[in-house]
This record gives sequence, C-alpha cells and structure tokens, in this order.
Amino acid sequence: MGAKPARVPIFPLAGAILFPRAQLPLHIFEDRYRSMVEDALAGSGRIAMIQPLDESERPPLYKVGCVGELVGVEELEDGRYNIMLLGSNRFRLIAEADVPTVYRQADVDLAAFDDDEPPALASIQRAEVEREARKFGDALGLAVDWEAVSRLDDEMLVNAIAQVAPFDTGAKQALLEEVSLAGRADLVVQLMQFQRLAPGGADMGQTLQ
Repeated sequence: MGAKPARVPIFPLAGAILFPRAQLPLHIFEDRYRSMVEDALAGSGRIAMIQPLDESERPPLYKVGCVGELVGVEELEDGRYNIMLLGSNRFRLIAEADVPTVYRQADVDLAAFDDDEPPALASIQRAEVEREARKFGDALGLAVDWEAVSRLDDEMLVNAIAQVAPFDTGAKQALLEEVSLAGRADLVVQLMQFQRLAPGGADMGQTLQ
C-alpha cells in the first residue's frame, strides 16, 4: 500500500494504546493538551495516540500509533477535560512536523495497516484467551464479571486486555503493531502467562486500579 500522509495532533502517553473500534477514556489537564483538545474540537475532531520511547521532556516516539475520533467530551469548570476516543485506524509515523502549536503534530501514513473488521478467532483460541484471562485476573486479585466478558466479541475482548493489563510499554507496543487479531490473541496469552508466572507478577495488580 502506498503512503497516504495526513497531519495529526499527537498525544504521547506511555502505556496508553488505542485500537480501531476500541474506546479510550482520558483525563486532560496539561495546558498543551487542553489546547490540543480545543483545536481538535474546532477542526478535525481527531487525536492520534502514540507511545514515547522514554520519559524525557520531549521523547522520541514509537513508529506506530492509532488515530482516535473524539466521541465524548466533558469540559470541567477549571478547564480540564474528560474525553473519550474511538479508534479509527492505526498509522505509521512518517515525520514529526515543525509547527507553532504547543502540542506536537506529525505526518503519518494512514494506509499502513489493513484495519477492516477482522475475522473471528477459532473457537479453541477464543477459549484459550478467556481461560488465561481468568487465571490472570485471579492472580491479580481482580473482581471481574466473567459472564459479561464472555459476551464480548473476539476483537473487543483481546483489545480490552491489551489496553488495561499492566504490561510494559514495549509489550503494549508489540500488541498494537501485531497485524492480525489472531496474532494479537496469541501474544496477549503469552504475556499474561509470562507475567502471571514471573516472580512477583501478581503484585502488579495495583497498576490496574
């Protein structure tokens, strides 16, 4: 596929990944990101989520992120925002743009991934994801409505685990970049097993609160 460049505002946030058709709630309090939300509301209505490579003041970025459409906005009295993004499509970073805005912007390739709705998982793979998710949740001491989980479609289930589980930044990025849903399901199972069985793995449940 050829590049289809588009300029988007980018929100670098470690541990926060967004997938097509998934939702991501965010609390916006920094001035630069308030400005970003205001400009998005007045313009394209979209914000691109991407993870930083380190914790420096202006960190380099991973090369893959996901564009989100603003589908919910609550402006608080002190100027902060609670927003909800709905993922539209993943992108590959082409280059960061030299812009006067207080927030960062980038030119991205919106045609880098085929983000049409994926085929369903094989029943045996779906069962494995649910089984490992139960073990993982129990190890973390989480109260989960497993009946509700069982009603989620395959894509929503796998992506929800990828978004909320306390995996490190590199693991989250690998999940985001996985081309197929089946491949992401395999990887999320491996990550849950690794973390559950690793020494002290269950102590990380507090990061989900």
